[in-house]
Formats: sequence, structure tokens, C-alpha cells
Amino acid sequence: MFEPAVFRRYTDRDFPSYKHVPGRTPHPTRDPGGHSYGGIQPDLPDLNVADWRRCDHYLYGIDLFNAGYWWEAHEVLEGLWHAAGIGSPAAHVLQAVIQCAAAHLKSAHRQPVGARRLFEHAHNHVLWRRDHHLGLDLVGMLADTGAYVTGDTDRPARLILHF
Repeated sequence: MFEPAVFRRYTDRDFPSYKHVPGRTPHPTRDPGGHSYGGIQPDLPDLNVADWRRCDHYLYGIDLFNAGYWWEAHEVLEGLWHAAGIGSPAAHVLQAVIQCAAAHLKSAHRQPVGARRLFEHAHNHVLWRRDHHLGLDLVGMLADTGAYVTGDTDRPARLILHF
């Protein structure tokens, strides 16, 4: 197994006390023992018009992804996906990242069929995103996620933001 690489953090927010694995750990928001139980969802900006560089919620989602908190990254970014308006350019980017996070989670827990299906959906969202990229190298994200999902590498994708 690989040693996690040191990666650049985009926020100084603490990581949750555990990485949620559905069916194995307490549900973070529904279980009273969950690491985010009782949390309040903040008002979130529409990243089609708001500057992603100033969106702490988005930056934290990227931090979570890079640290292997794939379920948590998915949850954090999902609120932004809804705020962007499903089907919009920013929503396609966010959905691609969300699905790559879910593909990593499925792959890490030996669910290759689900991981490949999610990766394919992420690929399609990248195709639909037009020029919107939210600071991400989407082609690189797909290449790294694909390599992880197929087992060509044991190193998960790392998302590097280009400011």
C-alpha cells in the first residue's frame, strides 16, 4: 500500500475525526455518533458567477478529496452542485469531482463495477462543462482517477487548484 503524499492544503479547517465508509462507520450526519451530526448547512454561492477562489466550502471540499475523505468531499461539494443549478457549467465540474470522489471510495473498498460506472459518469460531465473548470485540471483528474479505478496505480488522484 502506498504512503499518502503530502499535498497542499487550501483551507485551515480541521478534517473530520474519521473517514466515513458506508455500512462500516456511523453515518456522519444522521447518526448521533457521526462526525458531522447536527451541523448546519451554510448558504452556498453559485460558482457559475461567484469566485471559487474565495469559496471556503469549495476549497475545503478539495482538501477533503486530497486527504482521502471521499464521502465527505462528495457531501461538501454536493451543496455547491445544487447551488450552481443542476446542468449548469459549474455543476458539471462539481458533479465530475463528486463522481471521481465516489469512484475512489468504491475502488478503495473493492467495488470495481460501481467505481468504473462512476468514473464514466465523471468523464461525461467533463465533456459537458464547456470552458468552466473551477481551477482544476479536469483531464488530469480523469486520468489519475481512471488509473486508480483500473488498478494501474495505488495512488489516488490529487486535485491541484490553479489560481
